[in-house]
Amino acid sequence: MLFFIIWRNFAPYKTIFFSMKRVIVGLSGGVDSSVAAYLLKEQGYEVIGLFMKNWHDDSVTISNECPWLEDSNDALLVAEKLGIPFQTVDLSEQYKERIVNYMFSEYEKGRTPNPDVLCNREIKFDVFMKIALSLGADYVATGHYCRKGTIEKDGTETFQLLAGKDDNKDQSYFLCQLSQEQLSKALFPIGELTKPEVRDIAMKLDLVTAEKKDSQGLCFIGKVRLPEFLQQQLQAKEGIIVEIDANHPIYAQDKPTFTSVEEQLMYEATSIVYTPDMGKVVGKHQGAHFFTIGQRKGLNVGGTKEALFIIATDVTNNIIYTGQGHAHTGLFKKTLRVQPSEIHWIRTDLTLRNNESMKVTARIRYRQELQQATLHQFESGLYVAFDAPQSAITEGQFVAWNVDDELIGSGVIS
Repeated sequence: MLFFIIWRNFAPYKTIFFSMKRVIVGLSGGVDSSVAAYLLKEQGYEVIGLFMKNWHDDSVTISNECPWLEDSNDALLVAEKLGIPFQTVDLSEQYKERIVNYMFSEYEKGRTPNPDVLCNREIKFDVFMKIALSLGADYVATGHYCRKGTIEKDGTETFQLLAGKDDNKDQSYFLCQLSQEQLSKALFPIGELTKPEVRDIAMKLDLVTAEKKDSQGLCFIGKVRLPEFLQQQLQAKEGIIVEIDANHPIYAQDKPTFTSVEEQLMYEATSIVYTPDMGKVVGKHQGAHFFTIGQRKGLNVGGTKEALFIIATDVTNNIIYTGQGHAHTGLFKKTLRVQPSEIHWIRTDLTLRNNESMKVTARIRYRQELQQATLHQFESGLYVAFDAPQSAITEGQFVAWNVDDELIGSGVIS
């Protein structure tokens, strides 16, 4: 859409042309993306709503929790209320290929993936973004609670991923795998608002999503019964649950003498290898690949003084190792490693070279408070050394690191 105005000055008339920027909003049927669309329209953008259908199989979805059909209808009603065009796009094939198959593969290896981080990198800001750009969009917008900054470095624009103003809802972690190119085309309209402010705007506009609960579970699928979901491809297989005592000698071993910082970090990042003879068998399970470090629910083992937490899984031998209480020594580690191929810098200009280090704050899961840490880069990988031991560092999850309120990089925990 093209507009022009006549500019009158002491010089002769000049005609200046303004092009209205087109933004395609990922309308999810929730309150956040609804208000994002409204704010963009108020700011003068040409706004189009697009709903992503990513899932067909309702057999593993808890039906009254975020079914896609209800979300699609709500997104349509919001678009009608705001007076913006609306369309549904079916990305279920790409979602299965890039997210679901990846999840099955990771669980099978005994790793715990984060589908929400992957969904943003692979679906919303890749497949979806490419569709949006093919429709003539200048930007793609979502209802994430985060902000985008722009700075100039060495004559080029550099984009920043900044925390949302609402500390309780900051979602920058979920976007920790975005690239400069993806950020350049992204807009986050509600990043300066708190959740109550967003709901207040929706209420005043009388949007159907104003009081709708936040969706839970997998990105654009909703709450699923994870065991049933995984059992579509991963076979159940009975194995033993072993309890390791918190006072086991393995936790009191003297540290070896290290000849380098890298050697020490490698040692600290290495997980303890447990064997059944180190503890006692307390129960049975239906597949070690269905469980994750730090998990408490689903073990169905009673008679212990404190709740059992999973401290390790062995998918090769199909054994789960547990310890009593959330303070069990086996849950804690100070250092983690990211393989060289899985290190990702949003701020590529800050990338560490080998043998360089950097003070940061970092988190290993969404909603965790940022922790003081130091990054150490070596040829063998990137080590994140926390000042304080961290509970349930889990292979396959993402660690993300910040400088102040800017998320500058991330990586898959190995």
